[in-house]
Amino acid sequence: MIEISDRVRNKDLQAKIVSAEEVAAFIKPGMSIGMSGFTASAYPKAIPLALAERMKKEPFKIDLWTGASTGPELDDTLAAVHGIKRRLPYQTDAILRGEINNGSVDYLDLHLSESAQLARVGYLGKLDIAIVEAVAITEEGNIIPSTSLGNAASYVQQADIVIVEVNTTQPLELEGMHDVYVPLDPPHRLPIPIVKADDRVGTPFIPCTPDKIKYIVPCDIKDHTRDLAPIDENSKKMSQFTLEFLNAEIKAGRMPKNLLPLQSGVGNVANAVMAGFVDSDLEDLTVYTEVIQDGMLDLIDANKLNFASGTAFSPSPAGMERFYKDVEKYKKYLLLRPQEISNSPEVVHRLGVIAMNTALEVDIYGNVNSTHVTGTKMMNGIGGSGDFARNAYLTIFYTQSEAKGGKISSIVPFCSHIDHGCHDVDVIITEQGVADLRGKCPRERALEIINNCAHPDYRPLLLDYYNRALEATKGAQTPHLLDEALSFHQRFVKTGTMQK
Repeated sequence: MIEISDRVRNKDLQAKIVSAEEVAAFIKPGMSIGMSGFTASAYPKAIPLALAERMKKEPFKIDLWTGASTGPELDDTLAAVHGIKRRLPYQTDAILRGEINNGSVDYLDLHLSESAQLARVGYLGKLDIAIVEAVAITEEGNIIPSTSLGNAASYVQQADIVIVEVNTTQPLELEGMHDVYVPLDPPHRLPIPIVKADDRVGTPFIPCTPDKIKYIVPCDIKDHTRDLAPIDENSKKMSQFTLEFLNAEIKAGRMPKNLLPLQSGVGNVANAVMAGFVDSDLEDLTVYTEVIQDGMLDLIDANKLNFASGTAFSPSPAGMERFYKDVEKYKKYLLLRPQEISNSPEVVHRLGVIAMNTALEVDIYGNVNSTHVTGTKMMNGIGGSGDFARNAYLTIFYTQSEAKGGKISSIVPFCSHIDHGCHDVDVIITEQGVADLRGKCPRERALEIINNCAHPDYRPLLLDYYNRALEATKGAQTPHLLDEALSFHQRFVKTGTMQK
């Protein structure tokens, strides 16, 4: 067994160190289990792998609660043996996605800022066990997290039984990089005392007591970090449009010279936008976001970033190696919080965050679909985009103007599913250009989006739809042809392309 006695600082707790197989045998069918993890960071690995092996021989299912998506040792492994009955609040795994879309898994797609509260007050049912990855356990029994916090602190608070997976690949130097603050629930809730991105308001550990910890499992499996795809030309264009737009906001007096705190989603576009900030004249930047990625390390190295607050550190393999080589340097600029704090509408609104997230599709009036393909098939989930979009000072959504080699237009007459209503969307950016929707009525928004963001191949189709809708409704507030509003999607399902 992997030696972890130096990381379990409470001597009495060392007697609770067991194998992952022993924990897997302890778990009962139908249990609701809350696991740490947010993106492929700080999720349990040895226990889910052992649990999946048991499920192969003894088929049964559990309800799985996490912070967000996890790595393959958790979501992928359990989904592959059909071991998940109910999953929340967000996922990105291909096998699990298939299980969700064939009806095998009941998927609760939740705003990430709300999921911990929903769990604590009982809307989701009883949480039987919390399983948390840790760097170490203190003498008092408190849990020192690793590369994310997510919902781990709330799950530990809520569950009667806590199991800790101590991961020896996570360096002890991560200690001190966390700020654990769990708010009280109504009617006892107090204001969250964060007025700057670098404010510390909680503890550097997840509060716990030795008697609550039933088992401790050693693990030496690294976070499953993923390589970032090379920045393509379309992403570069969107990054450049973003910088031009924000610089114009500074010149107009609507932004300070160092902008407001930045929030950036996960993926290639987000990476490209961050790379653009590195090469820009902007400096003294701050970040208040969910996921800290390579681009923020680049900003630190370029002396452009003052501080970054998030709930998960989820870099590429090269970024992780870079971070671990100089962890003492980088951790001075980084802080991890519970996701209900990193995504808190209260704090996002107070700080005046600039929210930058991606969309599957956008309609001509500014409604955004982040989750469903052709309105029915779940992709990943809403994640934290709604937390930020509704409450940010400025909300930007990105999408390429077309997909599938031109067979799909990402700008459509009407979204097949709406996650973010037009009232929450300020700016749309594609590789074609920028649509600034602020201060515009729906008819003005439609022309702004079609003319600036739609692909030239689809622009005539969209203009034709809009003009006919305008005429048919006699200039209505939001012109639509009800029998054609989803015609682009219907055509794609029937013919394989949205083109006529």
